[in-house]
Amino acid sequence: MRSRIALVALAATALAVTATACGPDNSDPASAKGAAPTSAVAASTAPSAAASTTAAPATSAKPAAASASVSGSGSGSGSGSGSGDKTGYGQACGANDLTFSAKSETQAGGYIQIAAKAKPGITCVLSGVHPVIAFGSGGIEAGNAEQAVGRPITLTGSAVAYAGINPKSTNDNQAVEFKDVIIGIGDADQNPASIPVGTVKVDKPIVTNWHTDAKDAVPGV
Repeated sequence: MRSRIALVALAATALAVTATACGPDNSDPASAKGAAPTSAVAASTAPSAAASTTAAPATSAKPAAASASVSGSGSGSGSGSGSGDKTGYGQACGANDLTFSAKSETQAGGYIQIAAKAKPGITCVLSGVHPVIAFGSGGIEAGNAEQAVGRPITLTGSAVAYAGINPKSTNDNQAVEFKDVIIGIGDADQNPASIPVGTVKVDKPIVTNWHTDAKDAVPGV
């Protein structure tokens, strides 16, 4: 009887040991298998977050660069628009930039006063020398009545420059009559102007430099 009880107890103990051993063995793989996906998910999530964080600055940097490009273009365009508004400013005068008038004066034995003004919208500079003056198609050209060179004169708006012509600097009776005078600004002027001066006797004419004061443009004084 005691031997039977002992066998039963031994069998129960063996079953308990087997159950205990199987329990941990079965749970460990399940636990390991359950943990692996968690680690994989965490690992896959981390690169995505890092990629998202890295991409964000690149996206915000592009609009900033585009904004700088537009600003530079505007500045260049504005600068181009200001430069276009000053066309013709400060250029050397040509006869086609000016309007001329002539009148006879009695001072110093008589002479022709020439007045020059810039046309509307023109700003130009006359050098301080005499205009090129010629009478007739034969080109009887006036000599210089002054030895010195004057200061340049800027013509714009209502500013006026004066030059005086003595059409006959000789005392004899030899002369040729003309009714017009041709005016050029420098020897290279391709567009000289012709203006009426009335009937004048011409022989070895002379002309002064350009002056801002009409009193300084009297030949022979």
